Amino acid sequence: MFEHLDLTKLILGRLTWEAIPLHDPILLVTFVMVAVGGIALLGAITYYKRWGYLWREWFTSIDHKKIGIMYMVLGIVMLLRGFADALMMRAHQAVAFGDNSGFLPPHHYDQIFTAHGVIMIFFVAMPLVTGLMNFVVPLQIGARDVAFPFLNNFSFWMTVSGAVLVMASLFVGEFARTGWLAYPPLSGILQSPDVGVDYYIWSLQIAGVGTLLSGINLLATIIKMRAPGMTLMKMPVFTWTSLCTNVLIVAAFPVLTAVLALLSLDRYVGTNFFTNDFGGNAMMYVNLIWIWGHPEVYILILPLFGVFSEVVSTFSGKRLFGYASMVYATVVITILSYLVWLHHFFTMGSGASVNSFFGITTMIISIPTGAKIFNWLFTMYRGRIRFEVPMLWTVGFMVTFVVGGMTGVLLAVPPADFVLHNSLFLIAHFHNVIIGGVLFGLFAGINYWFPKAFGYKLDAYWGKWSFWLWLVGFWVAFAPLYVLGLMGVTRRLSHFEDPSIQIWFQIAAFGAFLIACGIAAFLIQLFVSFRRRESLRDLTGDPWNGRTLEWSTSSPPPAYNFAFTPVIHDNDAWSDMKARNYKRPSEGFRPIHMPKNTWAGIVLAGLSAALGFTLIWQMWLPAVLTFVVLIGVAIYHTFNYQRDYHIDVQDVIRTETERTRLLAAHV
Repeated sequence: MFEHLDLTKLILGRLTWEAIPLHDPILLVTFVMVAVGGIALLGAITYYKRWGYLWREWFTSIDHKKIGIMYMVLGIVMLLRGFADALMMRAHQAVAFGDNSGFLPPHHYDQIFTAHGVIMIFFVAMPLVTGLMNFVVPLQIGARDVAFPFLNNFSFWMTVSGAVLVMASLFVGEFARTGWLAYPPLSGILQSPDVGVDYYIWSLQIAGVGTLLSGINLLATIIKMRAPGMTLMKMPVFTWTSLCTNVLIVAAFPVLTAVLALLSLDRYVGTNFFTNDFGGNAMMYVNLIWIWGHPEVYILILPLFGVFSEVVSTFSGKRLFGYASMVYATVVITILSYLVWLHHFFTMGSGASVNSFFGITTMIISIPTGAKIFNWLFTMYRGRIRFEVPMLWTVGFMVTFVVGGMTGVLLAVPPADFVLHNSLFLIAHFHNVIIGGVLFGLFAGINYWFPKAFGYKLDAYWGKWSFWLWLVGFWVAFAPLYVLGLMGVTRRLSHFEDPSIQIWFQIAAFGAFLIACGIAAFLIQLFVSFRRRESLRDLTGDPWNGRTLEWSTSSPPPAYNFAFTPVIHDNDAWSDMKARNYKRPSEGFRPIHMPKNTWAGIVLAGLSAALGFTLIWQMWLPAVLTFVVLIGVAIYHTFNYQRDYHIDVQDVIRTETERTRLLAAHV
């Protein structure tokens, strides 16, 4: 019965030596650079004997602050990869005219723009946003950690595993050539018989599990672990936006999981959910992916609206104007984000009534967003504004995002969308709101909370260089795309015949170069700040005088955050504590229960990445073995995990005595 069984096929599946792209000089050079850089990094860690430290203090940590920082590091590393793709696309388009075919073959160019979109959304924006929420939310609500600390560690490493699979596709096999949403039939087995779409499916499935679990964790944390007195209407605005974001994550990401599962069944088993044959319908995929996709846009931007609220209030020296209206606007945006998904495909032929409904809801959702802009402006009005680096990013956001919002309202008009759909105008609009909103907000948040995380400020000189290069570079890069889109130039093309439009692509490429300089300035800012950390150190609780509860903790906070659970009386904790002449207790300390570090998160996520790789290449025997080991490790960890340990009371007394001294000096 086993005479026709090919053991090699069971073990290696479709994996052969031809899967390694030794014939592609660009990939070969990239592989060599990555290999040399990786070996140098591993060698440096080994030379300085830091493996034990990294394993104990970071990789196995369940401290929400360290996990938040690791999310941020992942996002910044993947930003370099994702932006390298963007730089290659812009450089290629600047020269690919007429007889010059450029330096990227068409199939390679298609992989690059797909990988760019996937990486920037799933492995740059999502980790950076999740990292900010992880670090800040427990501090703002007076909690010692998130509700499920082990789950937090596991969620992070699942996100890393998804990123590892995307990076692996660069050197073993290839990535999808479908665009970042992988519409069928292009992503079906007939049009994409290679492993590119499978890399796409399994990297997003694994990372999606991490994001969903993180959303459940932060949602439970905000609902159940707020300090006494912190009612919903006394929560900081960033916590409110995080709450709404995680509601969207819990509601939307199961849809992504389901639609990718159906697509994988079409590819692996031969079902016909998204084919025109046997009762399938490709438009069902488009509906499902955008029912996830449009809330995803607000999952990214809502936390940054919270960041801007904190920054504007702090650097205007005032309470946030219209706190209640900010909260209501956030909730309205959360609800309406589920009623606008179809504006992404007005041209599918739904009819005038359906298009009108979704056009109107899209215009309505701009109203609460506009209300937030006015609230920030009124907060700044007659305030004592300090144009520190976080405030510069915020002002740059307000100008850039408003323009992006207006072009979005234009695209919400179905007749206009019929003309501009799938053009470079759409690309410019999308980047206008994602870069001008999400990335600018992330840089504002990084500069704002960096002193809280590490105890010293980021260097302002290089921070301003980074801001101006990003702001100018953005407009130089994307304003030409608005012009080209209005001229009818479609997206996703790697070569153009009309030489009269080449100048616009060359300007856009120069803008991308300026943005690259902005990223370099940010990295220099991190390096210079680390070298000068003693001179940039601020020993007070919060160097900015932020308005929320985390100002009362040391910078960086101890592992347990708060020795005494704070009692909240107002949504502006800074003003309230100052008015009450708040003094930290000097006695009555007790040992504190804290969760133990765990190895299981990184091991389970590593096994998940291995399982994904075997399924991509249809290596069925290793896949079954990996799955069995994965389940076994999960069961073992469930019954053997020691859940907490005691922080000695003497350590608490020493730490809190020093914090009390610093707080008194600060107030």
